[in-house]
Amino acid sequence: MYQKEVQIRVRYAETDQMGYVYYGNYAMYYEVARVEAFRSLGFPYKSLEDMGIGMPVLSMNIRYHQPAKYDDHLTVKVTIPDKPRARIKFIYEVTNEGGRLINTGETELVFINMDTGRLTRMPEVMEKLLEPHFA
Repeated sequence: MYQKEVQIRVRYAETDQMGYVYYGNYAMYYEVARVEAFRSLGFPYKSLEDMGIGMPVLSMNIRYHQPAKYDDHLTVKVTIPDKPRARIKFIYEVTNEGGRLINTGETELVFINMDTGRLTRMPEVMEKLLEPHFA
C-alpha cells in the first residue's frame, strides 16, 4: 500500500454562495493529491505523458461528510491500496486542520497509449518505484 498526504488551502473561488467548498472541486483536490503522490515517488505525472501514456478516470465515488469552508487548511490523504496493472485505484480521505473528516472518495484510472487510445500496462519504471510498497 502506498500513501501520501497533500496540504490544500481552500481558496475563495472554490466556494459556493453558502461559503462551502463547491462539491465539484473535490475531484480537483483528488487530482492534486494523485499528481503529488507520483511526484513524491520520483515519477512526475508529466513523465507519463512524455512516454505517451495517459490516465483517464474510469470511475469516481465520493461521499461528503461535512462542508469545508473558505480558508480551511485541508489534508488530502491519497492511498493506492493495490498493486496497479492496467488500472490503478486511489482512495482519498480529506480532513480539516482540526482532524475532522470532511470527505472520502475513490477513483479508478486506466493507463492508455495516447496515440492509439488503447489500454496499456503501467510503465515498468513506475512499477519498480511502487514495488517496495506492495512487497
